[in-house]
Amino acid sequence: MGASDLYFGWAMPPFSGMRCLVVDDEPRLRRVLVRLLEGEGFSCAEAGSGVEALRELEKGAVPLVISDLRMPEMDGVTLLREITTRWPETAVIVVTAVAEVESAVACLQMGALDYVAKPFHLDEVRARVSQALDKRRLIIENRNYQQGLEERVEAQARRIEELFLEGVHALVFALEAKDAYTRGHSMRVANYSVEIARALGLDKDLIDTIALGAELHDVGKIGVSESVLHKAGKLTDAEYRHIMEHTVIGARILGPLMRDAPGALSIVRSHHERLDGTGSPDSLKGDQIPFEARLVSVADAFDAMTSVRPYRPSLPVKHAMRELEEGQGVQFDADIVKAFLRAFAEGASLPIPTPQLQPLRLPTRAMEARRA
Repeated sequence: MGASDLYFGWAMPPFSGMRCLVVDDEPRLRRVLVRLLEGEGFSCAEAGSGVEALRELEKGAVPLVISDLRMPEMDGVTLLREITTRWPETAVIVVTAVAEVESAVACLQMGALDYVAKPFHLDEVRARVSQALDKRRLIIENRNYQQGLEERVEAQARRIEELFLEGVHALVFALEAKDAYTRGHSMRVANYSVEIARALGLDKDLIDTIALGAELHDVGKIGVSESVLHKAGKLTDAEYRHIMEHTVIGARILGPLMRDAPGALSIVRSHHERLDGTGSPDSLKGDQIPFEARLVSVADAFDAMTSVRPYRPSLPVKHAMRELEEGQGVQFDADIVKAFLRAFAEGASLPIPTPQLQPLRLPTRAMEARRA
């Protein structure tokens, strides 16, 4: 059967304008396939080897590649491997001799969508091309559907997380609102912490992590007795230990949600640790204390000192700053205290007023980790 017989006998539906690459080291066979495909609307390019084919594909991916297996320089198997890796949406049909069917089957396992055996028959070529392009369409549709589904699920999961955060945040706000002595404490601590972080030149994502942990650092007080929280006199050792449990309670509440924001979670658990190892709840010492927690502990202490508490009046700003300086290397990280003093060099602006309540968000890096 001549090339013209093959050409006029093919009644395949047209693929107007669709690009195709025919790869074969035999020009005659290559031209036969090109003429057949062009007659059905394909826009065809040719390559005499796998190396030439890659150069052609680098100019622009094509939906369909028909490639011989046995070629010089780079054979069809190596070319297939390159295409499936670099252009996964390209449908590949391999052309092989009848005696090499096992090789063709191996190519199917590697990602080829079909194969035709030489000498090929027109009806078979027509069926193989149609089936391969149908498979390609279904694969792309399925991939797009999965991607769209994942994006919708991710958006829903993010919204659920945000709603949970908002709920926890509202609990912190309500808890503080019931107590005139601590009202607005967490939001002020967050603002102080953000200014310290900026003075240290930290990146935005770390600043967001610190802000999140600071606003939620006292959430565990939900599990602390109100009579102990509001006690006007000196706490007993047992009462002090009970209050300090709020760090562990808070970390336990937030742990499932904030596993991808460990820096924020470390603030909740470790903001009462001290550099000398005498803090709570884990008696961490020096650099064992997470950096984020060391930073927020300075902001937390300053706001506590400059706020009225049941057991004492607020301290003057200069007195509180002196306490921070004297606590360097013992209770507080010296670099963080210095950053606080730089950030609030104008002492007259302190203490800051309670800011407006803002919705919380997981840091971008945490969301990316969740997606991964």
